[in-house]
Amino acid sequence: MENRFNLIDEPWIPIADYGKASLKEVFHNKNFQSLGGNPVQKIAVFKLLLAIAQSAATPQNETEWQALGAEGLAQKCLDYLDKWHDRFYLYGHKPFLQMPAISAARTLSFGAFLPEISTGNTTVLIQSQIERGLPESDQALVVLMQMGFALSGKKTDNSVVLSEGYAGKRNDKGKPSTGRTGPSVAHMGLLHSFVMANSLQNSIWLNLLTTKELDNTSIFQQGLGVAPWEEMPAGEACTVAQRLQQSYMGRLIPLCRFCLLTEDGMHYSEGIAHANYKDGIQDLSVAVNSSGKEPKALWTDPEKRPWRELNSLLSFIAQGGSQGFQCWQIRFGLEKAVNTQEIFNLWSGGLRVSSNAGEQYVSGSDDAVESGITIYSKAINESWFDQLKAEMTELDNLAKTLYGRVMGYFKDLTVEGKSIAANATNLFWQLCERDFQTLVEHCDYNEESNQIRKQLRRKFAGYQRQAYDHYCPNETARQIDAWAHNLPNYSKYLAMEAS
Repeated sequence: MENRFNLIDEPWIPIADYGKASLKEVFHNKNFQSLGGNPVQKIAVFKLLLAIAQSAATPQNETEWQALGAEGLAQKCLDYLDKWHDRFYLYGHKPFLQMPAISAARTLSFGAFLPEISTGNTTVLIQSQIERGLPESDQALVVLMQMGFALSGKKTDNSVVLSEGYAGKRNDKGKPSTGRTGPSVAHMGLLHSFVMANSLQNSIWLNLLTTKELDNTSIFQQGLGVAPWEEMPAGEACTVAQRLQQSYMGRLIPLCRFCLLTEDGMHYSEGIAHANYKDGIQDLSVAVNSSGKEPKALWTDPEKRPWRELNSLLSFIAQGGSQGFQCWQIRFGLEKAVNTQEIFNLWSGGLRVSSNAGEQYVSGSDDAVESGITIYSKAINESWFDQLKAEMTELDNLAKTLYGRVMGYFKDLTVEGKSIAANATNLFWQLCERDFQTLVEHCDYNEESNQIRKQLRRKFAGYQRQAYDHYCPNETARQIDAWAHNLPNYSKYLAMEAS
């Protein structure tokens, strides 16, 4: 097959406020600020950029990382892409991240790989859910997303096995099994986080890990590993696949699906079976708490937007890293950002999914969510974090009180109020989100910040009252009685800040 659509030269990466850019443009243009697209596309593309950067120039320690700089790293990446130019064709003899040997697997249309598209007997509600043909630039994104964010289910044709004797694609009865979930999404949708700077090149540099940092994680037996486009596996359990299972490169580009593009779809089968966070191996952008009996991960939750997880993501500041959630990408990136940037951004995002009988799908309240919090480097210290944690605890208390009061209101009216109380709490958090950035910026100890926190507390208390009034009407005599009986009292919350 003729080599065509080279990802290094052709525009396919969504860039915010720009459009689409090629890999060469990403490492050449210093003015690109951030990636565009939906949260899953952003995570998948950013991991690819990190995989290229790690392959091009992994420093031994922070001194080498500092000397490399963002511009030096970008130049190393451009040199690397020139060297491996023939491995980045989307179509050709060695198609990018694809397995020509999987061509015996059945072909699915592109809509089958996009959760937001209606296929099969799924009801079409809006025009954007209708399946359409994809340009080559979008096909590249589809292939890349399947590497880590593939959903489990019957879409994979596991009757085709490339490694002789491999039993991982068979069920107990010896028949082809359903495909397992991708390691970057797991069974509910993992939350991924990165430290971002004021430009895309700076962001890649901040998230570049040194050899020493990789060793400190004690997660990957094979260390950095080799990028799959340099050496593609021959099957699900070959020696190359086994090395990818135990290396950092295998978590950046997991190859959990073996794919091959056709003119109107893709051959599709399960690829390398990666371990999950419960087995002690996880993406470094995922936060995991291993202090209990079983490791726990932070999940994407559309009803609890990522900014509310800031305490968990930064818990290592107060605990010295020995307890609580650990997100290695944040831990390493934060230290670098504080030392080199005046201001930076903590970005978190992911896709929430449901599952039933081994089939994963996006349904009901499931959705892709993301949020970014801007932080000034000079503010980062233990006292700032303690104050932030205290404020978030009080916000949680306001939300819990609101939930209980709304429940009490409807109980007085002898009406089931559980779902309405949940909606009221959700509205409260939505209202708080608009002022959370201001709170983060004023958790240090000085008179100006103290005054602003007092103003914010009055706002947050007002949001609690606003949500209560919205969902608990007071028009009839019975309603007025129930409303007054359950009216939230936030005087203690305001008095704590005033004292």
